[in-house]
Amino acid sequence: MTFQELAIFRKDLKGLLKKYRTLNDDLVVVKRVLEVAPNERPPFSFRIDNLGIETCVIIVKKIACKALKGRGVNSGLRLVYAHFEKEEKITFIELYHKNDKENEDRDRILANFK
Repeated sequence: MTFQELAIFRKDLKGLLKKYRTLNDDLVVVKRVLEVAPNERPPFSFRIDNLGIETCVIIVKKIACKALKGRGVNSGLRLVYAHFEKEEKITFIELYHKNDKENEDRDRILANFK
C-alpha cells in the first residue's frame, strides 16, 4: 500500500501539529492499520456517499491521539482519505478536529477526485 497526501492535507497537518504534538506518530499507527484494512469498518470508519464520483472516499472517526490524554480513540480527530483498491494506494485528503469543523470538505474532495 502506498500513501500520498494532498498539499492542503499537509497544511492541515502542520496546523494541527502545533496543538497535538504526537500526531505524526499517531498517523504512523493509522497507516499500519490501513495497510491491513483500508476499507470502511464501522464504527471506526465510514464511506462518504452521495459525492457523485467513483472514487471510494472514507472518513475515519476514531483516531487514537496520545496528545489528547484520557480520550483514546474518542479524540475527536477526523481523517478523510481516498482509497484506490486496484492501485493499492491511499491519498489523504483532510484532517481536522470535530470541534473545529462539523463535516468534511466535500468541495475539496470533488475538486481533487472528479
